[in-house]
Amino acid sequence: MSKPISQVLRLYAAIEQLDYLPRLVARLCVGLMFFGGALRKAARRARIEAVPEMPAIDVADALETGETVLPDYAFRHGVPESALRAAPLTLDGELEIGGQEHFYLEGQIAFALPGEGGDMLVHSSTQHPSEVQHIVARVLGVADHAVTVECRRMGGGFGGKESQASHWAAIAALAARVTGRPCKLRLDRDDDFALTGKRHDFITRYEVGFDETGMIEALDVEHLARCGYSADLSLGVIDRTMFHTDNAYYLPHAHIASRRLKTNTVSNTAFRGFGGPQGVLAIECVMDAVARRLCRDPLDIRKANLYRAGRDVTPYGMTVFDCETLPPLVETLEESARYRARREEIAAFNMGSPIIKRGIALTPVKFGISFTLKHLNQAGALVHVYSDGSVMLNHGGTEMGQGLNTKVAQVVAEEFGLPLAAVKITATSTAKVPNTAPTAASSGSDLNGMAAKIAAGTIRDRMAAEAARRLGAAPGDVC
Repeated sequence: MSKPISQVLRLYAAIEQLDYLPRLVARLCVGLMFFGGALRKAARRARIEAVPEMPAIDVADALETGETVLPDYAFRHGVPESALRAAPLTLDGELEIGGQEHFYLEGQIAFALPGEGGDMLVHSSTQHPSEVQHIVARVLGVADHAVTVECRRMGGGFGGKESQASHWAAIAALAARVTGRPCKLRLDRDDDFALTGKRHDFITRYEVGFDETGMIEALDVEHLARCGYSADLSLGVIDRTMFHTDNAYYLPHAHIASRRLKTNTVSNTAFRGFGGPQGVLAIECVMDAVARRLCRDPLDIRKANLYRAGRDVTPYGMTVFDCETLPPLVETLEESARYRARREEIAAFNMGSPIIKRGIALTPVKFGISFTLKHLNQAGALVHVYSDGSVMLNHGGTEMGQGLNTKVAQVVAEEFGLPLAAVKITATSTAKVPNTAPTAASSGSDLNGMAAKIAAGTIRDRMAAEAARRLGAAPGDVC
């Protein structure tokens, strides 16, 4: 050894006087300091025996292995096979849709604080406090009521903290339980990139049948999604990709299929749009392909296929209401944006520019908000009115920069007829509003705002009834 053994023993004796967690860290540091050279030599002498196997990294690899995280799923409308054979013109193609990193400014982070009686308080940067509560409770082997999860706000989420915040909260809680001391876990950016899921990437294959005017008669499409090593939220994500494959266009005959492929990569997860953008991108590429085949302006092909009266049923059997507003809306946008004139200007520019090219497109979007898993479309709120007239509000949604807390507080202030400053909103907590849905699916303001409105309205009605009784007036006259 490079140091006298007596010096090592004195250090270890001093370390043993430390508290539990510092003692563990100090032991590790001393071991590395004095025995690091020996450990590195030992590591170099190690011989590892392994059976080499090719990992499944992308969609092509997963198709070769045939492994999936969930069963294949498809739905159809009409008789697409016959309609494709009968169509005057057909095209087929393949589209690669890449993934995407959330890059929230605040990374994944959790802070666990052990309490008395086995309780655990977890501050988590999460869009779904209830799921973090359930998972932490299962990891610790306790009931849900022993775990409280709070989230004051997040520095961005975009879907990346809907399910994947639970890992780090559970690890922090486990460390806090073992040591009996608070534990904070924060991933640095490199680890966050490596360890968390992204937007699902796809290969989409299609065959489309259409006539000389560009009207689509049949579409057969298959979405091949790279899900990673577990299902995570792939069920809902890829279902939504399928539901948005029509976008704003009527498909009289359609077969829309999907495969949820397993790879040896991190599990992909929710991301803004939750699979919808991938479905929309696929059908828009089909529209462009048809336009190129017919040498037509892509907007004309899009306008020909828009939902309208009599052509208003989706491939999954839902009637699109108020769709007669869509064609005139696109016409108005085409005119106000000077679409045709700008197309001509861009064509002239591109003719004289061999390197830099410009483009323009006008694309309609039909997007469904709220959860396709219906029982998640619910929310809760807790409203306290104090004797001085001030109000405290708590609801099940989480704030991540979208202004949700301000909007819900405005709803409550309006319901009571109070200035906004009279309403104080507190951190989202599973101890105040339990069993919540995640803040996702573009529904946080609608659901939590309505829950808070109902709660505030109930209290206001009681107060109005009592005021009317005391004043000898009708409750409706109280404001």
